[in-house]
Amino acid sequence: MKTVILQKNEAVKAAAEQVKEIIERKPKAVLAVDGGESVRPLLLKLAEMCAEGEISFSDVALFLISDYERAPVGMYLKDPLIEDFIDCTDIYDPNVYYINSLNYQIYDEVIESRGGIDLAVVSPGADSRIGFNEPGTEFLSQTHIQKLAPATRRELAHEFGGEENVPENALTMGIKNITDAAEQIVLAFGEEKAEPVFHMLYGRTDSRWPAAFLQIPKNVTVYLDEEAASKL
Repeated sequence: MKTVILQKNEAVKAAAEQVKEIIERKPKAVLAVDGGESVRPLLLKLAEMCAEGEISFSDVALFLISDYERAPVGMYLKDPLIEDFIDCTDIYDPNVYYINSLNYQIYDEVIESRGGIDLAVVSPGADSRIGFNEPGTEFLSQTHIQKLAPATRRELAHEFGGEENVPENALTMGIKNITDAAEQIVLAFGEEKAEPVFHMLYGRTDSRWPAAFLQIPKNVTVYLDEEAASKL
């Protein structure tokens, strides 16, 4: 696992350059991208690079790693992905896959049909989850429905106007889906990410800290700002 600590803007730029290198090497690359605020700056940077002709996503396939099972209109994780990236790049719409309650049972088959994931982009959340794989999720887990833990619901409460409004369940790729990718990029910015990052890097590789399973793959690059790295 390679850890890179930079100012946030520089970390995002470095991560974007890594994505660019992967696509230049394999134009038909398969990307798996998590939703949420930590990944959003990278998507915006990639869209900017695409608009400037520095990168093309025309042959790329993209899978959304996780989303809510039931959420108010406009509150699904696919919504900012569409607004920030899909509508702002040359990616071909039929090559974009959004996880939902109708397709999650065949999601793994579709990933396999595209040749597997070349790059997974994630960020550790509350209790060091990745995607919506909560503590207790097994390493060999694949795409499934996940009941959201109280810590996750508290973390998301401000987005939904109160913890009581946070969806109870989510759909998510499993830990095995994410760690089986050829490469992984992990993004974490801000002081609130410091503890999840610590457990990700130094926790035991068991189900207590799901993100700690990212210690197992060989090609993981973690991009942090100083606040997120403050407990290392």
